[in-house]
Amino acid sequence: MHMRRYWIAVAAITIAIGFSVAPSRAEEEKSEGTTDPLETLNRFTSGFNSFLRKGFVDPAVDLYQHITPDPIERAISNAASNLSEPITVGGSLLQGDTENAGKATQRFLINSTVGLGGLGDPATGMGIEARREDLGQALGAHGVEPGPHIVLPLLGPSNLRDLAGDIPVMVLNPLPLAGTVAKGTVEYSGKQDTVRSISEGAVDPYVAEREAYEQNRAYEVRNGNISAPNFDIPSK
Repeated sequence: MHMRRYWIAVAAITIAIGFSVAPSRAEEEKSEGTTDPLETLNRFTSGFNSFLRKGFVDPAVDLYQHITPDPIERAISNAASNLSEPITVGGSLLQGDTENAGKATQRFLINSTVGLGGLGDPATGMGIEARREDLGQALGAHGVEPGPHIVLPLLGPSNLRDLAGDIPVMVLNPLPLAGTVAKGTVEYSGKQDTVRSISEGAVDPYVAEREAYEQNRAYEVRNGNISAPNFDIPSK
């Protein structure tokens, strides 16, 4: 509980800093690309995260993938994904998307029961496909701009809008800190190669990761109604 309060405080302070340095609407419209007034701080945090990822997280994930049988790995991934369905319900309802909210509710109930606590994904077999939504996407759908790019310790890239959407989830999250960390680690293991490919060989890994995040979030906010983000980063 104390650690959760710590992370909420970090998020709140970061949002306050973001608002204090955020450009005016007119200035933002004149600028091109991602708004990044916190670049100096972001680069430091990104470097710290990269050090942790390469020195600790990646070796742990590689070991997990090596020793865990594929069926068990899929079951754990399913369970982690199932925990996000209530957030999808809330994010969809805030956008007036009752259809996706209904599907997410069905998925959560079916996978939590027939799927044995989410370890299985019978809902997909029934044709109930997942489309994840969150509060940041809901804010974006209502016209809230991303605002300054923000890199959080351990958690990685975000922006002012997405971070503001994450705070209520942090407050209401029923999982203890250990469960939250475990869920994040499992989800990272599924996209580890993508994360590596974005930064490895890039002229500026920080810019590569920043633009990949912001492009992907824009794609998610619009439910894919724009060109898919291009993660082919030019090499040196």
